[in-house]
Amino acid sequence: MIIGVVKELKEQENRVAMTPAGVDALTACGHRVLVQKGAGYGAGFSDESYKAAGAEVITDAADVWNNCELMIKVKEPHESEYQYLRPGLVFFAYLHLAADLELTKTLLASGVTAIAYETVQRSDCSLPLLTPMSEVAGRMAIQEGAIYLEKTRGGKGILLEGVPGVTPGSVVVVGGGTVGMGAIRRAMGLGARVTVVDINVDRLRYLEDIFMGRIETLYSNRYNLSKATRHADLVVGAVLVPGARAPKVITEDMVKKMQPGSVIVDVAIDQGGCVETIKYPTTHADPVFVKHGVIHYAVPNIPGAVPRTSTLALTNATLPYLLELAKKGWKQAVLEDEALAKGVNMVGGKLTNAAVAEAHG
Repeated sequence: MIIGVVKELKEQENRVAMTPAGVDALTACGHRVLVQKGAGYGAGFSDESYKAAGAEVITDAADVWNNCELMIKVKEPHESEYQYLRPGLVFFAYLHLAADLELTKTLLASGVTAIAYETVQRSDCSLPLLTPMSEVAGRMAIQEGAIYLEKTRGGKGILLEGVPGVTPGSVVVVGGGTVGMGAIRRAMGLGARVTVVDINVDRLRYLEDIFMGRIETLYSNRYNLSKATRHADLVVGAVLVPGARAPKVITEDMVKKMQPGSVIVDVAIDQGGCVETIKYPTTHADPVFVKHGVIHYAVPNIPGAVPRTSTLALTNATLPYLLELAKKGWKQAVLEDEALAKGVNMVGGKLTNAAVAEAHG
């Protein structure tokens, strides 16, 4: 099979869909891999490293698009790439279609077969291709939030870990999944006081157990959320409904009651966001805005800020599925792999993912 890898065009997105090690694994199986010149630069991978792994390095992105059978990317196609989408092409990337009606319509009209990393789901409900980026995003949420708590960035002037004789900062994590776990670990590592809010009591019990009672756990409802966020220095929105639009669990009224200079990081923004006061995503170049005195951080591609780590982690997760697709073709691969089948969001102009269809009525 001919596989394409192009440079990401989303603003400040420096990840690349495949490392040279991944390319080596594919070419060793007899597949051709076309890599756009410079595609890996942002993540620290040279054209020479791709050539050494057996890739064909091609100057023009159009030549990669037009000659591949399977295109792998990190993020959804940029508007300038819509022209290359076509029937017969398999597109494998993070899509988050529930939050983007126009992209959904465009992909449907193109006839492309779209497989979304974030909806590949095993029988145990785990999300193997979303997990590595969620782990990165959860950790980064605390890192970025801590920066914007600094007075010079408009924050309250709080050091999350505190110092001897001074109370540490307060972090509230809304959602105890993979993103939430990453955020909890990072916040606890800094010495912050951590509260996690989740709708699943068994999950709260699990988190309390593995963190040996050093976190506060609350069942998610309006009363507890309002109480927890009111005095938080940093709130991390980590709500996920696989494939679907995120519910707005943090309301505008809750934000109004937060203290000025507090920070909200909405990691769920790529699925529409879980914070009512965030209407649109921000970018790495302009990551925050202030509403009701609270700093809002809503960058949808947080892991793009650490592209080397993120690209390595992503390739580790996607490569086994990519090898299946390349060896068997997408139809046979999804027949034999239930998790991969759940990743198929559309085929031949028809939606095949129920959550995406429900999100768009």
